[in-house]
Amino acid sequence: MKAVFERLTPRQRSYVAAAGIAIVSLAAGYGLSMLGEDSGSSGNDAGSDPGCEEVLYWYDPMVPDQRFDEPGKSPFMDMQLVPKCAGGDAQGGGGVSIDTTLVQNFGIRTAEVEFGVLEPETSVTGTLAYNGSDMAIVQPRAGGYVQRTYGHAPQDLITRGAPIVDLLVPEWGGAQNEYLAVAATGDEALTRAARERLRLLGMPDSIISSVARSGRPQTVITVTAPQSGAITSLGVRPGMTVVTGQSLAEISGYSPIWLEAAVPEALAGSARVGQPVSATLTAFPGERFAGRIIAILPSAQDASRTITVRAAMPNPGLRLKPGMFAQVTLAPERREALLVPSEAVIRTGARTLVMIAQESGGYRPAEVRIGRESGGRTEVLAGLAAGEQVVTSGQFLLDSEASLAGIDVRPIDQAPSAASDSATSGEAGADRTYRATGTIQSITARGVTLRHGPVAALEWPAMTMTFASNGPAQLRGFQRGDRVIFTFEQAASGPRIVSIAKAGQ
Repeated sequence: MKAVFERLTPRQRSYVAAAGIAIVSLAAGYGLSMLGEDSGSSGNDAGSDPGCEEVLYWYDPMVPDQRFDEPGKSPFMDMQLVPKCAGGDAQGGGGVSIDTTLVQNFGIRTAEVEFGVLEPETSVTGTLAYNGSDMAIVQPRAGGYVQRTYGHAPQDLITRGAPIVDLLVPEWGGAQNEYLAVAATGDEALTRAARERLRLLGMPDSIISSVARSGRPQTVITVTAPQSGAITSLGVRPGMTVVTGQSLAEISGYSPIWLEAAVPEALAGSARVGQPVSATLTAFPGERFAGRIIAILPSAQDASRTITVRAAMPNPGLRLKPGMFAQVTLAPERREALLVPSEAVIRTGARTLVMIAQESGGYRPAEVRIGRESGGRTEVLAGLAAGEQVVTSGQFLLDSEASLAGIDVRPIDQAPSAASDSATSGEAGADRTYRATGTIQSITARGVTLRHGPVAALEWPAMTMTFASNGPAQLRGFQRGDRVIFTFEQAASGPRIVSIAKAGQ
């Protein structure tokens, strides 16, 4: 063959090479086609032999809503269709059965339902304001003329009993002269009647007694401040004519001071009256000021969609000023709850589900009632028990498969209530006490305000807050500025002092 090939001309050699290449290509194509037929037939054989007595339909696990009457390759994914068997173990056991290979391929993961502490702290902004429940309006009891003012201006601080204005009341002069004339007759009945007339004219008992002692009419009255605070409104000037009941001034207190925080509407459910709050202010870096919510205002702000939460904060020394801006943290009471990873929760709109791994194998949907959510974990109020396994990845695929198979959802009443378990756990921990050191800021009949250090067990930072006491006797011998070591408990009404002693004793 080699000798024959060498005697051919170059042109003839090229023809021979081309013919050889064509023959090889035909042979390769024929071999591949035969191989494909074999593979296809084997695949069909595999699909036609699903391993169950009756096949309802074939489906792609990645697109479970689409059903096929014949086996074959999925038009959606590079994989063979999976048969759906009638009366399989999954349905018989009340759950979805997934092959272990598919569990690994689909990345199905589970997590244990367990008790834990969920403290979804809410951080919002707020402003300090005057104490609206500690406000006094100054009004004259009789009309007259302003003879003198005492140099006050709006926003001035004033103490209780300080003079605000001197008023000349002309009509008092005639009534007082009549009273003195009747008193001179010695008729006690007429004297009492004349004295009562002076009271009806708005005359204080102190002026009536002064007139009776001196025997001279007194027509000028000094109006004083009924309480300490700031003058938030002043409507009197020298030479003015005033009438009975006219507002001369408004005095607002701010100890305790109000803190009004704007809580987003979506988080309004986490706020409640009596809940502790803490605030930081730019004016006092590094300090935390504690208070408690006293009111949740009934209306929302249309523009910002926020709810105003009002808290009262101690203000010793009047350091905190109305109008100051604050960063506010609403800290719920520390309590244990049954928790699951938030990614395990399936919200359908009509109800909330999780997929649970059954002890007998397979997965089953279970209806749950959920509560708060924080840090990637969700509180379960009912529908699960501690120790159960919930699916955290691939649960939507399992839920679709369960819907296709018509598997019933486990009702809430077929599982222990997590709410009762957590409540019991909370009651069990109610007697626990905590230890801290601090400095006394103020003492009242009902408690003590302490500037204390961190409390690691409660994850509290250093702050200033008020602790209830067991009565005045518990705080006898202590005064402002004392450095103390104390223990307290977290009662339902707030932190309460259990024991307190001066540091170093």
